[in-house]
Amino acid sequence: MEHNLSSSRTDRKLIERNRRNQMKELYSQLNSLVPHQSSREPVLSVPDQLDEAASYIKRLQTNLEKLKEKKDSLMGMEKADYTSKNSGSGTTACLRSPQIKVIEMGSTLEVVLMNGLDSRFMFNEIIRVLHEEGAEIINASLSVVEDTVFHTIHSKVGDSAHSINGAARISHRLKKFVQDDNEF
Repeated sequence: MEHNLSSSRTDRKLIERNRRNQMKELYSQLNSLVPHQSSREPVLSVPDQLDEAASYIKRLQTNLEKLKEKKDSLMGMEKADYTSKNSGSGTTACLRSPQIKVIEMGSTLEVVLMNGLDSRFMFNEIIRVLHEEGAEIINASLSVVEDTVFHTIHSKVGDSAHSINGAARISHRLKKFVQDDNEF
């Protein structure tokens, strides 16, 4: 019976040693997945390694959420809580009515179009109108601030005596186009 008791102790010790070795290997694998500040750091204890891994996972989760929000906002599908926090109403923040500002400077026009992330074809239509009127596009730029897209277009109407009237006509046509689009 004494032999049986010592055999069971030996078995338990062996099982416990195997469990500790397996846990040590798992800790090592986990630690290898966590980036470290420098290779000169002293070797961390297992609890410190676990704390570092938990902190790293939390940072990854936070970064992932931020990236998802950024992707959603760029795709024009902002989350409802973000919308209500920023717009104060139940409407989606990206559904903004287009606004246009046309600045006439002699034969040069500066067109600033402000619209939401949902108005994808408005810019193309503004360019089309300018081309139809014979305006030469000098440059165009785009910037996005939160849920508003800003398009700035610089164009030259022409050198003829009709260019002043052309600039006024284009300005009127662009404003009418945006106004008509807002009514729908």
